[in-house]
Amino acid sequence: VNYSGLASSKYAALARKYAPKGAGAVFTFSLKGGYQAGVDLVASLKLFSHLANVGDTRSLIIHPASTTHSQLDDAQKTAAGAAPNMVRVSIGIEDKDDLIADLDQALGG
Repeated sequence: VNYSGLASSKYAALARKYAPKGAGAVFTFSLKGGYQAGVDLVASLKLFSHLANVGDTRSLIIHPASTTHSQLDDAQKTAAGAAPNMVRVSIGIEDKDDLIADLDQALGG
């Protein structure tokens, strides 16, 4: 998981400086299974919207390698922060338990 609100993030100090009330609701995580795992995860979600924007009231998810960065080769995707196995999530105002349940079912939990 990549999230600037975590103490282990290389951006944690910047997040504390520029967002003292919290780092926000956007984060990324990588999946075992590579590119196809990202595509499958997005397709399996029921509550999350598949959109590229962030900061919406709805919870959003995108797999940049198959969408916004699809024109790049794998090395370029990784260099741009859009590795083939990475997904980006923006958490909205839905109930956290509903969001967790949706992710859990999509991840096969």
